[in-house]
Amino acid sequence: MDTLFGRAEKTGRVEECPIFPLSGYLQVIRPANAVVAGLAGIVGFLMATGTLSPGVAWVFLVVFLVTAGGNAINDYCDVEIDRINRPGRPIPSGLVDRDSVLSYSAVLFLAGLAISFAMNPLCVAIAGFNTFLLVWYAVSLKRTPGAGNIAISYLTASIFVFGAAYAGVDTAVRVLPIALVTFFAMLARELWKDAEDVSGDAAGGASTLPVRMGVYPVIRLGFAFLVVAIGASVVPCLWWGLPYLAGIAVVDALILWTALRVLSCRTPECLKETRGTSLVKYAMFASLVVFSLSALFL
Repeated sequence: MDTLFGRAEKTGRVEECPIFPLSGYLQVIRPANAVVAGLAGIVGFLMATGTLSPGVAWVFLVVFLVTAGGNAINDYCDVEIDRINRPGRPIPSGLVDRDSVLSYSAVLFLAGLAISFAMNPLCVAIAGFNTFLLVWYAVSLKRTPGAGNIAISYLTASIFVFGAAYAGVDTAVRVLPIALVTFFAMLARELWKDAEDVSGDAAGGASTLPVRMGVYPVIRLGFAFLVVAIGASVVPCLWWGLPYLAGIAVVDALILWTALRVLSCRTPECLKETRGTSLVKYAMFASLVVFSLSALFL
């Protein structure tokens, strides 16, 4: 199969391959995921300022490149697991060479960091820290119970802060409630996803929080995090007023209804039936709509 350096092993033999396997190097960065992350950075700027400017292209590019680099190094580190669970991915399938993916990831990270220097020191600091955290997550942090969940939740929430930071420190502070909503809602969802997979994780030797603590304690912990997220979502009404409060109340009602449904579960099967993780994701998207509309019109 294709590799950057022209050779790859597949089923025990070495094959000559095309020099530039564009498809594999596109797949390994999960472009849809990276594009959505870049757009979230633009939404962060919009929520902080109520407007857009041509400079948000820098925000998009930095977030896209750093996210792409994180996706690539994640595939590099997970190759042995993917050989079993996802053999069709670019590296285990032989579509790309593993070492070249590591180099590719480094180039993506460095490009994102280089562009951040065209912004401001706060943006450089966030981009640099997030790059470090993505590498640490891929190498070891994801295997630490709870720590991997926290890292993913922080990385998701920090995108909005990064977008706002492009307009200055004051505007970055303004989106902190939105970042907190994202962080705690994402953390609850990550924990519940682990609870859904507890049987397979336990059989495979993965030491997740649900494996260590049990399913129901983790469900309750996720419920508590969602309550905190609901509380944080109310704070922006201090500057957006009652129209915002009316809109976010609908989203918060969905989150609370979902959380109460999940709270009644004691098993992974029940948790899956509630579709709690999917509903929280939809509620997060809905909250972004409310935040963005409020920033534009209130």
